[in-house]
Amino acid sequence: MAPRCWRWWHWSAWLRTRSPPARSTPTFGGSGEVGDPGDTKALKNKRRRVQVRDTEVGFCQHFSTQEKTPQICVVGSGPAGFYTAQHLLKHHTQARVDIYEKQLVPFGLVRFGVAPDHPEVKNVINTFTQTARSDRCAFWGNVEVGRDVTVPELREAYHAVVLSYGAEDHQALDIPGEELPGVFSARAFVGWYNGLPENQGLSPDLSCDTAVILGQGNVALDMARILLTPPEHLERTDITKAALGVLRQSQVKTVWIVGRRGPLQVAFTIKELREMIQLPGTRPILDPEDFLGLQDRIKEIPRPRKRLTELLLQTATEKPRVEEAARLASASRAWGLRFFRSPQQVLPSPDGRRVAGIRLAVTRLEGVGEATRAVPTGDVEDLPCGLVLSSIGYKSHPIDPSVPFDFKLGVIPNMEGRVVDVPGLYCSGWVKRGPTGVIGTTMNDSFLTGQMLLQDLKAGLLPSGPRPGSVAIQALLSSRGVRPVSFSDWEKLDAEEVARAQGSGKPREKLVDPQEMLRLLGH
Repeated sequence: MAPRCWRWWHWSAWLRTRSPPARSTPTFGGSGEVGDPGDTKALKNKRRRVQVRDTEVGFCQHFSTQEKTPQICVVGSGPAGFYTAQHLLKHHTQARVDIYEKQLVPFGLVRFGVAPDHPEVKNVINTFTQTARSDRCAFWGNVEVGRDVTVPELREAYHAVVLSYGAEDHQALDIPGEELPGVFSARAFVGWYNGLPENQGLSPDLSCDTAVILGQGNVALDMARILLTPPEHLERTDITKAALGVLRQSQVKTVWIVGRRGPLQVAFTIKELREMIQLPGTRPILDPEDFLGLQDRIKEIPRPRKRLTELLLQTATEKPRVEEAARLASASRAWGLRFFRSPQQVLPSPDGRRVAGIRLAVTRLEGVGEATRAVPTGDVEDLPCGLVLSSIGYKSHPIDPSVPFDFKLGVIPNMEGRVVDVPGLYCSGWVKRGPTGVIGTTMNDSFLTGQMLLQDLKAGLLPSGPRPGSVAIQALLSSRGVRPVSFSDWEKLDAEEVARAQGSGKPREKLVDPQEMLRLLGH
């Protein structure tokens, strides 16, 4: 017991030198009230612990009742973070989970990545909200791990730390001209119309006739759909006011969605393809020659891919019925899939000030099955356009020098969520497995990480003594001038967004300026 008591004496002494004096307004609140019952409990516990007599016996007695209360920290409040927290709270009735998030608002890519015209996908926010409202869970927004607080500091304060911060960057094209105005990453463009604060200065110029999207996944189809959807259909979504204004003035009439491989390798799903085919006021452009010989090969492929390919084949080769033909004939906009093309160079305008086109290398496929890859044939073609959106993938970055990171794969090396060679450190979501899969994939992946953590806890592989959790971290943040926001703060911002949309038909008008958010919270 002696080492355990010494650890608490060390934290208690540290807190007495670092913690701000008790006062009516908590450092993390914006209105003088503590919105989460767990926050109230934490403050009371902090005051009570600091008042305990400075004797070894006193500290040991205090923590003898706390040893069954694991303190767990989750970094990132997207689907991976919330699903991990949900699993831990459900399967350990005493665990307390603190979720740290660098944005002022929670939910990650559910808020900033899901297309505004897919509100049904965002319903998971209701589940996440119930998790955040648990009296054993606390949300700490406006805290950037790696800058405001380090991972070693978190590991010292918690029994276990789970890194679920996702993929915060994009894969570069690494071709000449990529830096030209008019070339944007999918992450930045999607963040722009979804209200991600860091992307609000994007200001894409949509005065061109043709846009090219590089990549053939669901995000590529999302962007194409947003560019081509009649603005009056977007008025009823949570797209930002600024983005809707730009889209109203858009001159984009044709969107090419380019992939280096063929129809059998597209990464989008049938739901998104069907939406594109049925998009009002648009018609698809598919070259029947790209589908030669596929009819026989379809029989051999798995059912989901088979149905998707059949729909592509039907759209490319079958004559539409009379009503559909009339709809397509009257369409003023178009989208097309260009297969067997790989970006080689972004072409500048004559004055060199913006993008004027893209040079594509013609490819052919080598190998079979998963080993199929595109290789250049030596031929090239130039495709004129005024906007290039790169949608070839997201990537994660290392969060802290103390955390191992595989730069080639863009993930934290791990075994089923256990970070390699770092006991007590875990990961879930895209930073664990790479930027693939949908929210359901992330849910299962995060549940598995939570399961591994609880197994380690039960097996006695995590620190056995008590840890101070958020009490120590909040004191650290206060000493560094960082003011976190709570989940109750978010609920005030949420109510403000909903109120601003009243009468407009929109579900909310997103707040996009962090300084305005802080002012609304009284920070």
